[in-house]
Amino acid sequence: MGERLLAIDTATIACSVALFEDGVLITSNYAEIGRGHAEKLIPAIAGLPDRGKAAKILVNCGPGSFTGVRIGISAAKALALAWGADIQGYSCLALVAAQAQEQLDVPLPVCVAMLAGHGEYFLQNFASNGKPLAPFAALTPEQATGAVKADIIAGSAAAELATAIGADMHFPILPNAKYIYLVSDEMKKMPATATYGRKPDAQPAITA
Repeated sequence: MGERLLAIDTATIACSVALFEDGVLITSNYAEIGRGHAEKLIPAIAGLPDRGKAAKILVNCGPGSFTGVRIGISAAKALALAWGADIQGYSCLALVAAQAQEQLDVPLPVCVAMLAGHGEYFLQNFASNGKPLAPFAALTPEQATGAVKADIIAGSAAAELATAIGADMHFPILPNAKYIYLVSDEMKKMPATATYGRKPDAQPAITA
């Protein structure tokens, strides 16, 4: 058996896992579930060959859902500890940009816009080589219209933003772990720590 890698993605309404061996996809599981990632994720991993056991783990670190990001990273860290596996992270937006590039005939700049809650978007522009042009930002729809630096928009907010600015091409994409090999190696070396992008909706009570 060659070197195996497990990819875990729970940062959005989608929940996906994928198992690779020597860079080749063995099998994957993808579902758009909205909520309930904690209940869906472990059975999905357990349903993979050898219960998903791998020497390396990659996990989506956000930005995205506060709960979803936390669940994915917690599970990845627990498995890495149990298996003695290496663990690293990747950006949700970088994967979406790479998935959009895969649908193009030639590489082009892509702007990724993901729904961030409370009417905001997580927005980041990527060059045609997949590298980010600047850090991502959480923006209102009005702010986002002035921040787009590409003719192609991808992500869960792509349709809304494309309509607002009159963009001709958009891809309503959610991240899918089976496509993680579309992301360059240098962009899959993030520490396995959360990048929430926004503060959690629930805040602790302040006592006098």
